[in-house]
Amino acid sequence: MLIFLYNKFYYLIQFNQKKKKKRKKERKIMKKIINTKKSPLPIGPYQQGILIENTLFISGQIAINENNQIISDDIGIQTRKILENIKNIVQTSNLKINDIVKINIFTTCLDKINIINSIYEKFFISNQSIFPARTCIEVRKLPKNAKIEIDVIAIK
Repeated sequence: MLIFLYNKFYYLIQFNQKKKKKRKKERKIMKKIINTKKSPLPIGPYQQGILIENTLFISGQIAINENNQIISDDIGIQTRKILENIKNIVQTSNLKINDIVKINIFTTCLDKINIINSIYEKFFISNQSIFPARTCIEVRKLPKNAKIEIDVIAIK
């Protein structure tokens, strides 16, 4: 009887160790850094985007040029530039604008939401895309005194 219990216990230990090894293999997730020269490089210690399997996370984008300066004080011009930069990052990841599922907009002037919405709407329509889920938040200040910052999640 004692030998039987010992064998059963030994078998359970072996079985659990095999399960743990299998779980460790399953949890290995491939992350790919996404950076394109078609969009401004990050102004801090972060990436333009990270692709995890089929999901792309794009860092907050502001409307800066290659010298890391804001391109204009106009929120409409900033919005257009940011959306162009996001498109470049999405395409570099072999995804499409229609793969965007969530957008967060941070603006210092929510009273200009009509301008933002107009450009946003034209962008998605011209790229033959549905409108993704969205959050729009007014904030006190943004990096480089930008008027708008946009981050994105896309899933292929």
